[in-house]
Amino acid sequence: MNFSSYTKTADDLRHQIQWIDNVILNETEVLDAYRTIFNCIDLTSLEATDNNESIELLCQKALDYKNVGDGTAVAAVCVYMPFVRQSKTHLNGSVLQVATVACSFPSGQIPLELKLAEVRWAVSEGADEIDMVISRGSMIARDFDLVFNEIKAVKEVCGNAHLKVILETGELKSVELIRKASEIALLAGADFLKTSTGKINPAATPDAVVVMLDTIHEFYQKTGKKAGLKPAGGIADPESALLYYKLVKNIVGDEWLNNRLFRIGASRLADKVKALISN
Repeated sequence: MNFSSYTKTADDLRHQIQWIDNVILNETEVLDAYRTIFNCIDLTSLEATDNNESIELLCQKALDYKNVGDGTAVAAVCVYMPFVRQSKTHLNGSVLQVATVACSFPSGQIPLELKLAEVRWAVSEGADEIDMVISRGSMIARDFDLVFNEIKAVKEVCGNAHLKVILETGELKSVELIRKASEIALLAGADFLKTSTGKINPAATPDAVVVMLDTIHEFYQKTGKKAGLKPAGGIADPESALLYYKLVKNIVGDEWLNNRLFRIGASRLADKVKALISN
């Protein structure tokens, strides 16, 4: 398929975001929104200091959330590859998914053969979801075929694991490149578009998310295939998460407001949202 020419400017995006953010939700709608947001969180720990003990605590925290308040659970835990098997074992019998990052996260700077080896290993360890980083240097150099071929090759070795493609929009910067990277990822087989690694600033931004959602929407209109969205990085307060919820609702619609098509990557957000929905 061919995508249409994307004409929105940075100013257009800001005006659209402001308009959507000004939509007022009543008390019941806000509470429902926060329940959905909580159920779409990928509870994340991607630190150099992670170890078996800290990941055990992360997994137990994810399980314990379901026993608090109305029983709403998070969607998944997201951990480095060495902790995939441990996480799968700890979460066995629950609905929680195990996601991991791959392809030389966060830089993406290793040969494709090694990226594929990482993904194969993660899948063999039991990963349900692979969050891969694209080659931003190649994207910026406009070597679009290389970026497409890498994503396509990774998708082919994912097996039954879902593929989230991290664009690292804070490095792509321009509307044009974020749009192009979104198109490439979807055409190459991405199940989700993800904004960021969370390792640079800016991480997730509403501007980038609007571009990504517009691309997801057009892809669905032309192919009938629904791809998901995952803003990640720096989303630490419920109000920020609520804006992303509103953007999804207004641009692609209510069908995307579930954890099959909407995720939020966060480490500090869950406790705050759980407190709001448990009162």
